[in-house]
Amino acid sequence: MLRFFGLLSGLLILNLSGQAQDWISKGEVSGNFQLDGQYYVEDSAISAVVPPEIMALSGFGNIIYRNAKFSTGLRFETYLPAPVAYPAGAPWNGTGIGYRFARYSGDEIDITVGNFYEQFGSGMILRTWEDRGLGVDYSLDGIRVKARPYKGIELTGLYGKQRFNFNNGFQNGDGIVRGLNGDFNLSELLDSTVTIPGQLSIGGSYVSRYEKNLSNTYDFPENVDGGAARLRYNLGGFQFSGEYAWTGLNPTATNAQIINIPDSLDPSVGLWHRGEGVNLNATYSVRGFGVSVTASSLASMAYQSQRASGPFDSWINYLPATSVLQTYALSQLYPYATQPNGENAYRADVFYNFNRKSTLGGKYGMKLELSYTHIMSPSINPINDLSTTRQGADFTLFKPGNELYYTDFNARITKKLSKKFKGTLFYQNIAYNNDIIKGAYDYNNVATKGTVYSDLFVFEGNVKLNSKHNIRFEAQALFTDQHVQDWVAGVIEYTVSPHYFVTVVDQWNYGNADGDKFHFPSLSIGYIQKTTRVSMTYGRQRAGVFCVGGICRVVPASNGLAISITSSF
Repeated sequence: MLRFFGLLSGLLILNLSGQAQDWISKGEVSGNFQLDGQYYVEDSAISAVVPPEIMALSGFGNIIYRNAKFSTGLRFETYLPAPVAYPAGAPWNGTGIGYRFARYSGDEIDITVGNFYEQFGSGMILRTWEDRGLGVDYSLDGIRVKARPYKGIELTGLYGKQRFNFNNGFQNGDGIVRGLNGDFNLSELLDSTVTIPGQLSIGGSYVSRYEKNLSNTYDFPENVDGGAARLRYNLGGFQFSGEYAWTGLNPTATNAQIINIPDSLDPSVGLWHRGEGVNLNATYSVRGFGVSVTASSLASMAYQSQRASGPFDSWINYLPATSVLQTYALSQLYPYATQPNGENAYRADVFYNFNRKSTLGGKYGMKLELSYTHIMSPSINPINDLSTTRQGADFTLFKPGNELYYTDFNARITKKLSKKFKGTLFYQNIAYNNDIIKGAYDYNNVATKGTVYSDLFVFEGNVKLNSKHNIRFEAQALFTDQHVQDWVAGVIEYTVSPHYFVTVVDQWNYGNADGDKFHFPSLSIGYIQKTTRVSMTYGRQRAGVFCVGGICRVVPASNGLAISITSSF
């Protein structure tokens, strides 16, 4: 009898194994990987940082399997060690699995277990995301369920812990994140009963964070909730979107100045606070013309899954940047980072295309772009804590204070002058309050004091020699009496399609009154083959701040060789 059951079990396992192999063979595998290596060279003139290992290596590889409505995957990561000052927050060290998931995605139900990224609305109350360049990974580890019970309705629920650091594998923080979200496309939902011109959608979110209070001094709230309501409407060339978000009483390390205290709260019980944020955007465009206006106001909107986290870790939400991030090298000397503890920001953009054969358009036409950003401090009414160790304040949305944080006026003219040449003129005027933003560093990695006023002029040209050979160049000049004074920069990029490119860059701080008139040259060469890109760069990197979408990290001065390989399959 035992032999009979053993034989029967063996046949069943072989049959199931054959079915599994057949099922696996019908799926498809995809993925991508990236490898970055850095060799550091001593350069005391610019206070270049050289780690004890001299070399740094970081990389990752994603492998994803899909079969019909099922998918699963993982990401392998390595940091041996991570580059200097990377990431900006909690350290990443060693080699291991940094992300893994399994997902079923049906028409009416979508279930993910393991790691996942999610965004509610514009992200003001929840956005878990990652950016390898910044060294940011806010993935959640748990379960997410999406349901589509009726056309025009999508409901999302999630529960999990957030990635905090990496040590031979990802490690989660102590906080637990729970969230519910509903998106309703009213144009689809009500199309049989009500005719709505254009497209109208609304949404709402609720998020809760739990973290045990271990403080012997303060009775920190262990459960901190938050929510958001939003609306989006499109009609022809017009679009409007708006979102209001709030968080509960939430004192953390990030909001050292606790703000927006309800009048009903007795200061004697401790100065807890309530966060608020509003983001409004309206655009209108027709052929050849467009205008966009944005208004944003924030009050203590730092929402993190761990209250003791630093400014780069454990972010549950994302605060969209109002300012424009320019790509020119010298424009990135003074990048703006969104101030979650409070700001009032406004921005307007206009573009106009001058038609071909018009007076200004000429033979090929011309495009004019104008943009202005103005960001102020909030109006704050200080309230002192009885313990004298903390300070709070009362805050009203869109009520400006007296301190200027940042202004940016820029204009761009793009014109094709012939079949082979296209040119761009760019001008930017900035006021940059470094006492608040803290993004301008000198050669000793010390932040400058006060407000920097600068003017930047750029001429960019693109020459198409023939179908395969192309030359692009930039000439930049920045003038300021503050910080490390005046700069010039030049860029020449030669491309041989579809495989090769060479780029030469030099930034020269020629106007430094302290006599430190340093050059920051670099040479890059690269090869591209289908989805694979290999590049090698040797040269100096100036100290400063690197930003993406209002999120920034400090980059120390360095000198040496960098190699990068990316590929997908």
